[in-house]
Amino acid sequence: MDDATKTELEAAAFRTLVGHLRQHTDVQNIDLMNLAGFCRNCLAKWYRSAAEERGMALDYEAARTLIYGMPYGEWKAKYQTEASEAQKAARFGPQKQP
Repeated sequence: MDDATKTELEAAAFRTLVGHLRQHTDVQNIDLMNLAGFCRNCLAKWYRSAAEERGMALDYEAARTLIYGMPYGEWKAKYQTEASEAQKAARFGPQKQP
């Protein structure tokens, strides 16, 4: 597989992942962090970092808007719920201190 095709496939997979996360607003970031070790905010940070590596200015809030499909504050107000004690324990338990 040539590099251009590989990049196209990776980009398509990324767009599918972002679309999937936008559709599944019931999946909280803490759930993603607990299960996969990354969340929507991580994707935004990685997106921003990739832009900066290519000499493009992209602030964190703009990157989050690209990932969430709306400004983060709006997404948070619409979809974010308070983390349960079980979610917090899984994230901040003895084995995973911040």
